[in-house]
Amino acid sequence: MSTQNSPEVYLPSEIYAPDGVELSVPSSAKPRYWFHALLLLLTFFTTLVVGARLQMNYSHGLPPFSMEDGDIFPITWALQGHNLLLGLPFSLTLMLILLAHEMGHYLLCVRYGVNATLPFFIPFPTLIGTLGAFIRIKSPLRTRAVLFDIGIAGPIAGFLVALTVLAFSLGLSRVAPAGVVPPDIQLGYPLVFHLISKLLVAIGHAHGIANVPFSNLYLHPVAIAAWVGMFATSLNLLPGGQLDGGHVVFAVSPRAHKIVSRLTILVLIPLAVYFWVGWLLWAVLLRISGMRHPSVPILPEVNAGRRWLAAFALLMLVLTFSFAPISLPDHRQSVLEYAQMFVEYLRQLHIAR
Repeated sequence: MSTQNSPEVYLPSEIYAPDGVELSVPSSAKPRYWFHALLLLLTFFTTLVVGARLQMNYSHGLPPFSMEDGDIFPITWALQGHNLLLGLPFSLTLMLILLAHEMGHYLLCVRYGVNATLPFFIPFPTLIGTLGAFIRIKSPLRTRAVLFDIGIAGPIAGFLVALTVLAFSLGLSRVAPAGVVPPDIQLGYPLVFHLISKLLVAIGHAHGIANVPFSNLYLHPVAIAAWVGMFATSLNLLPGGQLDGGHVVFAVSPRAHKIVSRLTILVLIPLAVYFWVGWLLWAVLLRISGMRHPSVPILPEVNAGRRWLAAFALLMLVLTFSFAPISLPDHRQSVLEYAQMFVEYLRQLHIAR
């Protein structure tokens, strides 16, 4: 996930000097290219491990996240023979989507002369092999337009690449055998998946998946990488804090930023209660960072064209958002279900006494 945190908060007078005082930009440390390269290679490796199992499951007609060995990160198996190479389609696609998002931010920083780091990729032995990527902005932003352009460039770039990947890979999905037991891990599919599916069927490129619910499909690993890209886009576009969506809100209306951030938190809490407990973590993260934002001069305001782009950002959020992104059949998913479990535990404890 992309964040654009500034190490310091600059007052408008320190950024914008109408009396002709020369602008002073903090000196930057020498870029640690080796560190960026190391994180990139490590993330490439961890996504290869995950992708290898996804590809093996797909080739054998198994659910994507089937874990017969119970190992969430099968590194030992992946390093046997040529197994690791099976992960190339998933890994390269996912890395491309993440890189497109972060380079969208970075290239706009270069265009506006803003000092920013290269992307930091985060390797981690999760179901997708990474926690995403981010850049750090290390100098002040001179106008709201600069903040807006840098903030929205990442989601647009990542979304367009993920959308292209989805259009080419969704038709490769396979229909699960009739009567098969539901997989241990199921994905929640956003609106964009349903629209692309209908489009592919309409133009004759995906008759095999026509009228088949996504819950009965085994996605190709490349399509799963597209799902990850859409999920990352929706998280980054949450309108609050220092997420990309929060930057867009602040650029359009600085005074509305705190209000919108609080409203977003209030919306995420019931979503965590009724749909997916993970939204509670994002509500906490927004609460920690949502009440502050690097200062940017109030004037000039963003123009009408950028306000239309803000509307497009909202559309991207709607298209990529899923109420329950990940679900585990026969497992508790929401805060409400965990609460019910706790109440039942107390009831059984009382009966036992």
